[in-house]
Amino acid sequence: MKYQLRFGGEGGQGVITAGEILAEAAIEEGRSAFKCSTYTSQVRGGPTKVDIIIDDKEILFPYATEGEVDFMLSTADKGYREFNEGVKEGGIIVIDPNLVHPKEEDYKRWKIYKIPIITIAKDEVGNVATQSVIALAIAAYMSKCIDLDHLKTTMLESVPPKTKDANAKAFDLGIKYAKEVGA
Repeated sequence: MKYQLRFGGEGGQGVITAGEILAEAAIEEGRSAFKCSTYTSQVRGGPTKVDIIIDDKEILFPYATEGEVDFMLSTADKGYREFNEGVKEGGIIVIDPNLVHPKEEDYKRWKIYKIPIITIAKDEVGNVATQSVIALAIAAYMSKCIDLDHLKTTMLESVPPKTKDANAKAFDLGIKYAKEVGA
C-alpha cells in the first residue's frame, strides 16, 4: 500500500527530522520510503515542508503527487497555507490550533483535527524541541502507515541519549492525543 504524508511548518521547527525518522523506520521494515524536503527562500522562519512516501513497491518518483497527499500535519500557518492544496479531497490534516487557522471552506474539503502540539511539548514534556516527535507519533497513528512500536524504537535510536526519556514521553503523548481526537 502507498502512503503520502506531508509535514508543513516554518524553518527550524524540526519537521524535516520527523520525516527522516519516519522514512528510516519504513525502510527498516523492508518497504520503500523516500523523504523530500522543500524550503522557501527564507529558510529560517519561512514555510517548509517534508513529504514522505512509503510504499510496498519500488518508488519510481520521489515526490508526493500534488492533490493525492493522504495526510498532512502543520504547526505553522505559513506552512499550512503554502502546502495544503496538495492534500486530496477528504484527506486528513492535523493542525496546531494555536498557530494554524484554516479557512471555513477548508473544513468542507478535508478532515481537520486540532491538537495543540507546541503546548503539549512545552507544558507536558517540558521541552519544546520534542514537538517533532509528538508530530511524528500523531502522523503515524492517524495515517496507519507504520508499526508504532518499531517507529518508536527507531526514533529513540536516533536521538541523543540524554533526551531519550523526554522523547519517549513525547511519542506516547502524541499517540494519546491522536486517539483522543478520534481519528
